[in-house]
Amino acid sequence: MPENAVTDEKSDAGSRTERAYQRLRAEILRGELAPGQRLRAADLDERFGLGLTPIREALVRLGTEGLVWAESNRGARVRGISSREFADLMKTRRDIERLCLVESIRRGDARWEAEVMASLHMLAHVSLPDLGGSSAMSSEWESQHRRFHEALVSACGSEWLLQFWNQLADHSERYRKIRLHGPLVARNVQAEHQALLDAALRRDAGALIALMEQHLLGTERAVNTAMGW
Repeated sequence: MPENAVTDEKSDAGSRTERAYQRLRAEILRGELAPGQRLRAADLDERFGLGLTPIREALVRLGTEGLVWAESNRGARVRGISSREFADLMKTRRDIERLCLVESIRRGDARWEAEVMASLHMLAHVSLPDLGGSSAMSSEWESQHRRFHEALVSACGSEWLLQFWNQLADHSERYRKIRLHGPLVARNVQAEHQALLDAALRRDAGALIALMEQHLLGTERAVNTAMGW
C-alpha cells in the first residue's frame, strides 16, 4: 500500500474516532444518554456507522474524562449520579471557580471585558430551555451559557485551573439537565448573570465571588428539588 494511502487511512480513522467522541460526549452532556445507561460498541456502531474501533477509542477517551465507566468484558456505562457526588462536585466547582475569578479580576484586560460582555449579550438573546422547547434551542442556550461562564474565568492565567474548571463544568452540565425533567425552581437567571457581569466590570472580586456562590447554589438547589434529594 502506498505511503500516502496509509496516511489517509490513519487520518480517516482518527477523524471517525473524533466524530464518535464528539457525538457521544454531546449526548451524555445533554442527557440523551441517561446516567447508568449501558454503552455497547456494536449498538453504537449501528447508530453512528463509524466503526467499532473508533467507537471503542472514543469510549476510552470519555472514560479518562470521567463521563463513562468501563465494565470488564461488558463495554461501558454512562457515569451514574448520586446526591453525595453532586454535593461534592458543586463544592469543588465553587472552590475552583473562586480561584479562577480572583485571578481573572486581577489579570483581565479590555479584551477579557469585551468577551464577557459579548457572551452575555448573546446569551440574553436565547430563550431559557424548558420542557416544551426544541432540542436545538436548548443546545444553543447551553452553548451560550457555557461561553459566558467560561469567559468570566478565562483570564485566570492558569491552564491547570481552566482544565479543572472545564471538567467540573462538564459534570455540572450533566446534572443541570435534570432540572428540566422535574419541578422548576423560580429564578431570574438573566438577572443573576447581569449581576455577575456588573461585578466583573467593576473589578469587585468580593462581590463577584459571592454572586457566583449564590448562582451555583441556586443550580444545586434546583437539581436537588428535581431529584427529590
